[in-house]
Amino acid sequence: MADADTIMIEVAYARPEEQVIIALDMPAGSTLRQAVEQSGIPDRFPEIEPDNMKAGIFGKLKKPDQVLQAGDRVEIYRPLIADPKEVRKRRAAAGKSMKKGGAAEDAGNAD
Repeated sequence: MADADTIMIEVAYARPEEQVIIALDMPAGSTLRQAVEQSGIPDRFPEIEPDNMKAGIFGKLKKPDQVLQAGDRVEIYRPLIADPKEVRKRRAAAGKSMKKGGAAEDAGNAD
């Protein structure tokens, strides 16, 4: 149970097939890195490299030395598989070609 010198936080990590949220009581003044280490999540998921991991609080990327506040949820982010800019470009290009094809068909059916 948390007292005046401790804060309650959560540390979360998710794979497509598995999600983990660990609730922790941490000393006031603890950092994001300390919370991740204390959670044991890097031991459970070998793909997490504590020295190179990306993590944040409630969806906002933060540095490892970020001091935590009571109620924070630390989230460990997985590395991106594809560059988001490239994915958007491909979707946009596919959408344009589909719209052109669809418009031609609709025009032919209007007669």
